[in-house]
Amino acid sequence: MYDVKSMKAEEFISHDEILETLKWADENKDNYPLIDSIIEKAEKMKGLSHREASLLLALDDKERLERIYALAKKIKLEFYGNRIVMFAPLYLSNYCVNGCVYCPYHAKNKHIARKKLTQDEIIREVTALEDMGHKRLALETGEDPINSPIGYVLESIKTIYSIKHKNGAVRRVNVNIAATTVDNYRKLKEAGIGTYILFQETYHKESYEKLHPTGPKHNYAYHTEAMDRAMEGGIDDVGLGVLFGLELYRYEFAGLLMHAEHLEAIHGVGPHTISVPRIKRADDINPDDFDNGIDDETFLKLIALIRISVPYTGMIISTRESKNVRGRALELGISQISGASKTSVGGYAEEDDDEENSAQFDVSDNRSLDEVVRWLMELGHIPSFCTACYREGRTGDRFMSLCKSGQIQNCCHPNALMTLKEYLMDYASDETKKIGFALIDREVENIPNEKAREVAKDRLKRIEMGERDFRF
Repeated sequence: MYDVKSMKAEEFISHDEILETLKWADENKDNYPLIDSIIEKAEKMKGLSHREASLLLALDDKERLERIYALAKKIKLEFYGNRIVMFAPLYLSNYCVNGCVYCPYHAKNKHIARKKLTQDEIIREVTALEDMGHKRLALETGEDPINSPIGYVLESIKTIYSIKHKNGAVRRVNVNIAATTVDNYRKLKEAGIGTYILFQETYHKESYEKLHPTGPKHNYAYHTEAMDRAMEGGIDDVGLGVLFGLELYRYEFAGLLMHAEHLEAIHGVGPHTISVPRIKRADDINPDDFDNGIDDETFLKLIALIRISVPYTGMIISTRESKNVRGRALELGISQISGASKTSVGGYAEEDDDEENSAQFDVSDNRSLDEVVRWLMELGHIPSFCTACYREGRTGDRFMSLCKSGQIQNCCHPNALMTLKEYLMDYASDETKKIGFALIDREVENIPNEKAREVAKDRLKRIEMGERDFRF
């Protein structure tokens, strides 16, 4: 029996319910009155159920799809404006005891160079990232209780926050580590993390167990119920995601939305972010070995439908994807992207020629952070390095209430402009500065709240004089 409020994985991610949903969607994919009523519901910007969204995913009608894509863009602008939050991953260790068949970190891979950063090496990595202008990191590590215990992760977070280099400082560390205990999640919360991110990989239990044949990650229920334990441990911002290409995408889409529905029903707060990675080539991994890959058009359709189904969530796309795909995805709902990413352990401080093969996957967008920032502005977006919500306590239900009401933009828009000004002053090339300063001048005049507009103008002037880290 399907029970969205159950804490048991196989009840809130019900295999039978997903199969019934997909069957219902196939039976109604030409039922245009029903489809139109669902699109009209989506236009109210309150979201869709997994069944309603799955029917739209089965839709082939070009005119209605264009309507959906236009709506996705409108919803993204309504909730998040034209801001795009910037971040970079930081890989601490690629030691791993799991046997995941799609990941080069799997325990049996003897080709990959195993590495674990010391605290001194972390300082060098973070200094290199701060020299680029990054303020927000996503910490990554393989699952290994000996080489990467929770104590190592906590020590690394403390080290990262302690590093102040010139005008640089990492203001928020998000964490993507293996499913763990309530007690460990409580320790992560106390360490000051932002969002806890964990990809489900696949919601199909049988496939999940085959794809994770050995190691603690083999336990489907323990992995799938991790977000409930994280929230029990006090972490109120969590990030979901599946690895598209492992299982049939329609199944994954329904499961992902069911997970979001479960978090909302149980905790009153849905996912803070949803990531949309696709399986990519890596050492010992050939994506062609997986027969559920999706083309670019299907991928973009999924992004648009996630945006209209879960309008409040932040959506993340990484440098797994090309410049072209990322540019199109930004128009359909993406609100966070990585820039100048290295997926290898120690990749930021090392010279490329000396870098050992320790990467988790191949990067498709190899541009510098400056190039990505300039590109975003040329497309009409505001690159944002803001982390103010975390530091002002606007997380969990407090963030969601502001986001759903549209009030969050009163904070986020000025903060985005101020952090962009910091970046331009401290790190940008002359060409990027020219574009950026003109963009800020235009955007600050468009802040609707007069008081906020005047405060932003004052703080932007003070940034020019060398002050930093203002926030609303």
